[in-house]
Amino acid sequence: MANQKINLTGKNPEDLQAELTTLEQEYQQLRFDHVVRSLPNPMEIRDARRNIARVRTALRQLDIQGMTPEDTEQRSKLRLRRRRQRKS
Repeated sequence: MANQKINLTGKNPEDLQAELTTLEQEYQQLRFDHVVRSLPNPMEIRDARRNIARVRTALRQLDIQGMTPEDTEQRSKLRLRRRRQRKS
């Protein structure tokens, strides 16, 4: 279930989005099961959250790779502006 490693290499965004939906449903079910009755291994919840984060990271990386140079420049400006706002 959630404690197995997921393979994200070579997947397109549609496959990753489907994987994300599946993982989120499994995570919700694990949380529900944990509330109703205790899970044999509650660390599965943590593993599920981490797998969701891995898929979201992979989706974001594909999104950034597909950006045009103008989009990348705009993104850099936004990141710089946010960094300056945090310092003040």
